[in-house]
Formats: sequence, structure tokens, C-alpha cells
Amino acid sequence: MMFDTTTAPPVLTAARFVLRPLRMSDTGLLDLYAADPRVAQMTKDIPHPLPPGATAALIEKSVSEGRCEDIWAMDGSASGHAEVMGIMRLTAMDRRQSEISYWVAPAFWNAGLATEAVGAVIDANPQGAAQLFAEVFQDNPGSARVLTNSGFAYLGDAEAFSVARAAVVPTWTYALKLD
Repeated sequence: MMFDTTTAPPVLTAARFVLRPLRMSDTGLLDLYAADPRVAQMTKDIPHPLPPGATAALIEKSVSEGRCEDIWAMDGSASGHAEVMGIMRLTAMDRRQSEISYWVAPAFWNAGLATEAVGAVIDANPQGAAQLFAEVFQDNPGSARVLTNSGFAYLGDAEAFSVARAAVVPTWTYALKLD
């Protein structure tokens, strides 16, 4: 299966929420959560402080034709939860490989949402990947547990630049073979 950039990412179902494409009405909550240094500093690409328009640009990019990734909101509104609780990303790579990344808003930490979201992406495999990769900062063991609990195997140590920290940060890299 080839990664289709001409249509919106599919809606994926988890136990307590759906993963759905981002929409402009998400801007307020995404701005609120992404502006939190606890969120920004655990990602490679969220700047801190969050500049005006950054979230709108992300949303526009997430639905553009020719994009290289699928981005979903963790939407719990059908179950009485918040409309946006976090973000799930799946970035297409070459050789039928994709990289998974995610963040959850602090109000929803330690509730298993990231594990559910990762499981939904693995089950649906919307990009038809043969292998998934993930990378987490070494000072974020909770995200590492999400990956190992989801069947990912540790590959090794590396480094990645964090925009919010303005520094190179040690990472752990994981992989999951799907075929």
C-alpha cells in the first residue's frame, strides 16, 4: 500500500477516543497544550515559546496534498472527554517504513491514552508500513514505556535536536516489524 497524500488521514478508533484529522477548530486547545513547556520540551519540533500562527500552519500542513505525514487529534468528545487530548503523527519514510510520534496534554498524562493511540495506528497501519520506528528523549521514560508496551524493541541510543530546548538531546530509538 502506498501512502496516499491526496485524501485526509483516515479516522482511527481507539477504546476511549478516535484519532481524527486535525481541523482549524482545534487551534485553541492545540495552542494551549503546545505552549506548555512540559509538552514542547519533550518534542523535537514544538518551539517554546510557541509563536503565533504555528498551530494554524501545522493544521494546514497536516491536510495538504503532498504531505509526508498523517497527523491526528486524540478526540475523546464522543466519550465525554476533551475534543483534543493530544496528537499522534505517522511520518512516511522510504522502504515501507514510517516513524510514529505523539504527545499527550498534561491533564491526561498517566491515563494510557498514548498507548491506546499507538495501538490504533499499529492496528490500522494506514501507510502500509512494513516497519515502524520511534524515538523518545531519554528523560521521558513514560514515552519509552508506551513503545515497549506496544511491542516496539529497543534499537539503541542516538541524539535529536529539540527546538524548545535549543539543544541536542539523547534519545532512545525503537522499532516494530509489522510484516
